[in-house]
Order: sequence, then structure tokens, then C-alpha cells
Amino acid sequence: MELSIGNLKPSVCVDAVFEGVDMNEAVSTVANLGYRAFEFWCWWEKDLDQLRELSDRHEMEIASCCTRFISLTRPEKRKEYLAGLEESIVAAKDLGCKTLISQVGDQVPGVDRVDQHRSLVEGLKEAAGLLSGTGVTLVIEPLNEKVDHPGYYLVQSKEAFEIIDEVDSPEIQVVFDIYHQQISEGDLLTGILPNIERIGHFHAAGNPGRNELTSGEINYPEILQAIGKSGYDGFIGLEYWPKQAPQVGLEQVAGWFR
Repeated sequence: MELSIGNLKPSVCVDAVFEGVDMNEAVSTVANLGYRAFEFWCWWEKDLDQLRELSDRHEMEIASCCTRFISLTRPEKRKEYLAGLEESIVAAKDLGCKTLISQVGDQVPGVDRVDQHRSLVEGLKEAAGLLSGTGVTLVIEPLNEKVDHPGYYLVQSKEAFEIIDEVDSPEIQVVFDIYHQQISEGDLLTGILPNIERIGHFHAAGNPGRNELTSGEINYPEILQAIGKSGYDGFIGLEYWPKQAPQVGLEQVAGWFR
């Protein structure tokens, strides 16, 4: 099945889809299936020389990786977060990666959410200064607390977009994880389409289970077509744990993008 999806580009999160598989084998398999981009989580746990060699050999783009997991809800951790971001910007530029994904940290017990929200905005304003002129965008990630991330602060995409508006920097956007927001909010296209200019990256997985996009209750063909028609031309990161051999689900989804 081919879809009318504009200029959307799929990227495979090899850390999830190929969990435990050698990086060379994982990236080679993704390339052989016709994908032109891959992503992963922790650059500091990887061999950067190997990643550069693999992306060059297969003529693939590294769509995203993460910055260090340091809380932004705690002002006392901000300097540590910004130091980690500086390191991550250097690594991202070295890899030709234009998007860094940032979690924001857990809720701080006994601290008003207004104060934690303010801490996030202030920290991201400082982060924007580090990102300016680098060609790298930082995307903050709302996650569900019901299934996967109990205690996490940023659950609703609505608040994520409010934070982006307050920070007011083109270098700070949102990664909209369709799986997480189906659990947290539902009404996916109502959350996505009016805010498409604030979204710098997407993640996708089936729900329930966080498995292949072809399983579960989320109608990905319709969602991808709507995103494609919106004018968004960035990456859709396939971040899931397959129930079948990884090639099966990836081949099915690759057909959507041909």
C-alpha cells in the first residue's frame, strides 16, 4: 500500500527495533530495506567513528539522537544539563545529526508545577543560546506516565507547546511521539495539525504494546497522510519493539513511503 504522504521521511530507531543487535548489522539491514535514515538514543554509549562510517557507507542520514538525561525541572541541575547539551551539540555536528531529543525530567515532589514549568522555560532559553547558529535543533519530549514513565513531568503535548511558545526560539521544538500521546491524550490529529510548525520530529509505535505500526488501534496510514498534507517534511522515527522479525514490520511500513 502506497500513501500520499508528501515529503515525510521515515527513520528507524535501531536501539529499539534492533535491540541487542550489532550496530553494523542493524544499520545495514535498515539500508537494504530501502530506508535512508536511522536514529538511536545515547551517543555517549556509541562508537562515533563507526556511526560516521556506517552513515557514509550506506549514504544514510542520522535523523536524531538524545542529549544527556539530566532534569530541567530542577534549577540546581541546570548547569549540568547545559554542559551535557554542549557535549551533545559537538557530537551531533560531528555526526551530521540535526536533531537532539531531550527528556525534561521527573516531577519534583513538593514543588508546585508552576515553578517546575518556569524552570523548564528558563533552562530552555539558556539552551537556545547554545544552539543558536549550530544548525542543531533541540526537541523536548512529552511521555505517557500511565504505562511507561510514571512520575515523568511533561505528559501533555499541550503544555509542551506552551513551553515552546514561551521559550520563543526556532532552535527549540517538540518531538511528538504518537504512541505516547495516544495513551496520554488521544485526539491525535487535533493535537498535531494546529501545532505542526512547533513539531521538529515524530516518533511512532503501535498501541497497545509499543510494537509494529501495523498492529493496534492507531490508524497510521490516515495519520501519516494528514501529517504529509500539513506541509511537515521532517522525519517520522519508527521507535518500537517488534513482535516479529524486525524486517517484517519495516518492509510493510517502507511500502507506505515509496
